[in-house]
Amino acid sequence: MTGFDEVKATFWGEGLYGVQAPLTDGVVQDAELRLGVRLPVSLLEVLRVRNGGLVAELWNAFPTDVPTSWSEHHVPFDEVRGIGRRDGQLSLLDSPYLVEEWGLPSPLVLLSGDGHCWIALDYRACGERGEPSVTWFDVDGDTELPLATNFRMFVERLTAAASFDLDEADGGRSAS
Repeated sequence: MTGFDEVKATFWGEGLYGVQAPLTDGVVQDAELRLGVRLPVSLLEVLRVRNGGLVAELWNAFPTDVPTSWSEHHVPFDEVRGIGRRDGQLSLLDSPYLVEEWGLPSPLVLLSGDGHCWIALDYRACGERGEPSVTWFDVDGDTELPLATNFRMFVERLTAAASFDLDEADGGRSAS
């Protein structure tokens, strides 16, 4: 498992797709008020480096122990929504609308996804002021899969999606 600070230092990919204005304390306070939850410190650390956008290829997948609709071995994590209102870009602030639109449980903050599948901060067990777990939601399959007990642990387990392609190409053997 890679350390949080190591991943944080190389977390973001190239380009400006999905990037919001730089994060300020005022923006965070407003977001927490609008969302009705306390956002994890570890998420805010990552968003202070860059407020949303594409995830580097080194960290664009989360391994799973069970198959999902996406893959036998992992779920994608190729972008993270930032906090803001940049023209035409979804942000964490859109979570309440998207949760209702897609029939997801509440309270959630949607980190990444396309409508059919989501990775979210899940506040159902911890409450709005607690430390949320991270959960995969497959809307079409009406399934959910707990991924990590908190965002920091989620980040520490991220890996490259390409590593799974290598495993499949060599008959399922790991590259070690």
